[in-house]
Amino acid sequence: MSEAIDVRKGLVGVYADESSVSKVMPETNSLTYRGYAVQDLCEEASFDEVAYLLWNGELPNPQQLREFQAAEKAERALSPALLRVLRDFPRDAHPMDAIRTAVSFMGMEDPECADISDAAQRRKAVRLLARIPTAVAATNRLSKGLDPIAPDASLPFCENFFHMVFGKVPAKEVIKAFDVSMILYAEHTFNASTFAARVVTSTMADIHGAITAGIAALKGPLHGGANEAVMHMLKEIPSPEAAEAWLRERFDHKALVMGFGHRVYKNGDSRVPTMKKYAEIMAEVVGDKRWMNTSAVLAKVMLEEKRIHPNLDFPAGPAYYLMGFDIPMFTPIFVCSRITGWAAHVLEQAADNRLIRPLSLYNGLEQRPVVPLAQRG
Repeated sequence: MSEAIDVRKGLVGVYADESSVSKVMPETNSLTYRGYAVQDLCEEASFDEVAYLLWNGELPNPQQLREFQAAEKAERALSPALLRVLRDFPRDAHPMDAIRTAVSFMGMEDPECADISDAAQRRKAVRLLARIPTAVAATNRLSKGLDPIAPDASLPFCENFFHMVFGKVPAKEVIKAFDVSMILYAEHTFNASTFAARVVTSTMADIHGAITAGIAALKGPLHGGANEAVMHMLKEIPSPEAAEAWLRERFDHKALVMGFGHRVYKNGDSRVPTMKKYAEIMAEVVGDKRWMNTSAVLAKVMLEEKRIHPNLDFPAGPAYYLMGFDIPMFTPIFVCSRITGWAAHVLEQAADNRLIRPLSLYNGLEQRPVVPLAQRG
């Protein structure tokens, strides 16, 4: 008799490798980056510091941070060739398709594209961190018939992004909420897009190829695209008072409710309280509490009826909408953040590499002869 084979659909419960980048600590239900609880990083550090932490293992001292920020600022501009390509994209192209293609183009024109040494990969990671936001902002403006706004090297990372999208920098409360969202989205263990990036890296491909694969995986509504789906869902609900009836109708039709549940967290996504706090701050700043009030009703009923908690996308969607971003930009903003986590995993995979090549359990037809064409009825 053949040995029984345990097939884990979706690789549920399978440990594919070891990693020191991040972990969900079950005893505290906290997501940690290099040992630091993400909610603590949100209050005590900036996104720049977290990017440095993910790539180097420790938080930077003031001098290290200044050098890291200077390196990022120096690489923000897109080449004239890439800007021409972005102008030729279809106006109605999804921004995730645009940024995936832009990153692939960045790889083609990068002078170190074929160099997969650790030092070169790190330099390219900085270039990607710097240029992806520029490309996201440019494609957003071009889709509206507007000219791109050049990056401003005098501005910090988050302020520069708002400058490139809107032509102005918002209040500090908005910047802080955005910075927090970037920290929360930066990294999350072996999720689908990160694993895709590690698989590509394991073939000894370059970092641009790995990040392109990560972006392709992130687009899906079961992964990064969920924050867009959450906001579309909230906009279907006429008012907070109508939210419970709307949700119960979804129950009756067994329809999917976006922004709830997570494969890793069983007692609630540890990132949600922090993002919810800053989404509510955004509602106060803007003076529009409809989305957060509607969200509160949905979260309450989902917990009472289904015992399912919201995930990070649930408060992030309305937070980005209140900041003024178009809904199709939500997942590209996720890319601007997750490039840090992806790059950390690319570096880690390459440092102790083995080709990722799992098996599949064949359940098709047994071997059979080929019948000549003339004899096939």
